[in-house]
Amino acid sequence: MAGLFNRGVRVWDRTPYSHGELIFSDGMSGSSSFVDGGVRLKKIIYSSDRWDFFKVEGKDEATARQWFIDHAGQPYDVAGITGCVIGPIPEDKNKSFCTEAIMAALGYSDPWRFRPGIIPSLYQQIHFSELKK
Repeated sequence: MAGLFNRGVRVWDRTPYSHGELIFSDGMSGSSSFVDGGVRLKKIIYSSDRWDFFKVEGKDEATARQWFIDHAGQPYDVAGITGCVIGPIPEDKNKSFCTEAIMAALGYSDPWRFRPGIIPSLYQQIHFSELKK
C-alpha cells in the first residue's frame, strides 16, 4: 500500500521524491512516516543509490531534534499529504506528513505547504542562485 501511495505522490507531483528525512549529526533521522505510524526519531542505514542528501545550514540542530521529541507519536497526516496532490484540505495541527514535520522542526512557517518534491527544488534554486553571484 505505501509503495503504491509513494508512487502516486511522485507521479502527481512530477518529482522523484515521495518522502523526506532530517538526518542529525549523530545519525538519527527525524520524520513522519506512514509506515512507522507518524512522527518519530530512528536510526536508518541509508544507501546513496536510493537517497539524495542536502545539507541544511543555519538551523539549530538541538531545537529541531526537540521538535521530534515533543511530537513523537503524532499521527501521520494522510489527508495533508493527499491535499498536496488533490488540492487544499484543512490543516490538522495534530498530525504531520514527512516534509511538514521536517519544515516545522526547522522552524518554517506554514510547514504543511512543503510537499516532498518542493524542498529539493527550493534547495537547488537557492544554491544555484548563490553560485551565480
